[in-house]
Amino acid sequence: MSAHPFLDSSFQIRWSRLTASHVGPDIRKALREAQATIDRIASHELSGLTFENTFHALEHSTEALGAAWGKLSHLQSVADTPELRDAYNKVLPEVTAFYSRIPLNGALWERLKAFADSEAAKALVGIEKRFMEETVADFRQSGADLPPDKKHRLEAVQSELAQVTQKYSENVLDATNAWQLIIEDESLLAGIPERARNAARKNAEKKGYGSETKPAWRFTLQGPSLEPVMTYGENEWLRRQFWLASIGIGSLEPYDNSALVKRILALRHEKAQLLGFANFADFTTRRRMAKSGEHALSFIEDIEKRARGAFMDECHALEKFKAAHVGGEAAPLKAWELSFWSERLRKEEHDFDEELLRPYFAMDKVIAGLFELCRRVFGIQVKELPAGAVEVWHPEVKFYEMHDEAGRHIGSFYADWYPRESKRGGAWMNYLITGGPRADGGRDPHLGLICGNMTHPVDGHPALLTHREVETVFHEFGHLLHHLLGEVSIKSMNGVNVAWDFVELPSQIMENWCWERESLDLFARHHETNATLPEELFARLKDAKNFRSGCATMRQVQFAKMDLLLHVRTESLLKSDLESAIRAAIADTMVPTEPPARPIMKRFNHIFGDPTGYAAGYYSYKWAEVLDADAFTRFHKEGLFNRTVGAQFVEHILSKGNSEDPAELFRRFMGRDPEISALLERAGLAVAS
Repeated sequence: MSAHPFLDSSFQIRWSRLTASHVGPDIRKALREAQATIDRIASHELSGLTFENTFHALEHSTEALGAAWGKLSHLQSVADTPELRDAYNKVLPEVTAFYSRIPLNGALWERLKAFADSEAAKALVGIEKRFMEETVADFRQSGADLPPDKKHRLEAVQSELAQVTQKYSENVLDATNAWQLIIEDESLLAGIPERARNAARKNAEKKGYGSETKPAWRFTLQGPSLEPVMTYGENEWLRRQFWLASIGIGSLEPYDNSALVKRILALRHEKAQLLGFANFADFTTRRRMAKSGEHALSFIEDIEKRARGAFMDECHALEKFKAAHVGGEAAPLKAWELSFWSERLRKEEHDFDEELLRPYFAMDKVIAGLFELCRRVFGIQVKELPAGAVEVWHPEVKFYEMHDEAGRHIGSFYADWYPRESKRGGAWMNYLITGGPRADGGRDPHLGLICGNMTHPVDGHPALLTHREVETVFHEFGHLLHHLLGEVSIKSMNGVNVAWDFVELPSQIMENWCWERESLDLFARHHETNATLPEELFARLKDAKNFRSGCATMRQVQFAKMDLLLHVRTESLLKSDLESAIRAAIADTMVPTEPPARPIMKRFNHIFGDPTGYAAGYYSYKWAEVLDADAFTRFHKEGLFNRTVGAQFVEHILSKGNSEDPAELFRRFMGRDPEISALLERAGLAVAS
């Protein structure tokens, strides 16, 4: 048994051994070994350089460290403890400094450049050529050509960025967990669906509140607790408490992110300027499909323009609807009324209540249907291993194996779908081991994971999901397929390691099958009777699909525009009252409310919870929507389960990673460049174009 469990390369990870006490020794051992390898590369004679002893050796130098850090970061996301957090934060500056130093290592860069300029390098083809070119570009963009004083400052900036973004995400998690609302008067819960009330009562019992004779209900800011209250709760006081608590995340002591936001923006801007870019958005987009911050911003503003008419109409319609029901003149709603009155309007206009769908979306059936869909479209088989066969980090986690039609083990993955206080919010996919083709002609399996915070099973009933939660499951599985189906021999070029504005294509295209009758029949079955979704209910679901589509589009535009403005106009924004200035800049994308809604800067983990993450990259969701809507037209025309189209999607998109330019990969699949018309049509915004 390894004395360094984080460095154990076994495919089946021994999670119980990955304790806080091992973090320091294991990560520091990996750092020493990685540094020793880099030092060897940097000391080679210039006359004896080869692809193997330069670029290829560099690729392998950080594999053990990357795998260990991946396990640690993952545990910190799903099983956070004070001890683990402390151990993580102690090694974080060392790991950040190590990675920052690699492209700033003059002797290493000299050897990489020397080989890249050699005749042997000119003879490279395929993935080796692409890897060399991408690595050289990475080094240049990371400061390899900077003078020593600027290199030193860049290291310091990157180290501080890692620490302040980590603190930001800790504040969001801690602020979320710090709030609870205990209700003892059941009349306050009017309108809230029974399954949400039952979950709140169970939650209260677990925490020691209430009794059989005098029950209590405990609510939190986790999505499955918050959303039913905001959507269905008839008591305005209750909804207002949730709204105030939500906007307080990251805004109130001791979890106030105000100063951290400014510091993160300032550090990113300084980093970009050190590297010769006008701003951080230009730095991040240069090698993505958008190519510049201004181009990304103009793309988002074009979507804003196309959605504006529908957005304004929908805002006014909701104001009139509320006025018609409560009396008085139409006026902006209160910020905590939007979800409630939107749901009532949807019910009236489309005779549709999303809660009616829950009985047809039992988690186990959704997962089974998703796997059957992937078998038909992509030719893969997924099998769950029995509980206890593989060690997991929490009893609710499941483990699966994926095989192709020939029986080859493609990869395995963990699934962790329900909220816990020790787990961060949202949904995500990540990878733990990258396999792929070997030099001897064999292939190693990949290992990945998918996580979410879905509606929890209650009282022995299965977890019954909303349709939006079903879409989230499909979305994250699309990311997972991108990793597990990768056939790239150089690991850092595999799977989801692609241009950020391309990475959402495989995930978002999967959501399309959640709206088609043929695919819904695979899994949308009543959890008690096994009956398929009634045609009349399906018709109402489809009819309501684009309900307030202008507002939904504008919400994504709002987040993307805020993100880009923060990273394009950083200098001028930091000289002003940041929150007021950014709110004024995006006011036209926000639903008018009284009091006015606040920008989510201080609780926006996507943008501020990582040194880069989705910073200056949130636009990629909309960018990839253009790609996925367009790409799905092939399945619409040629068959939802068409194996030929599915095989081509695997061949040209899912298996290729970053082995080729993403625009070229898309062209191969579609036979042309992307067109926006499919997205506008799908969103019901085609007229606005």
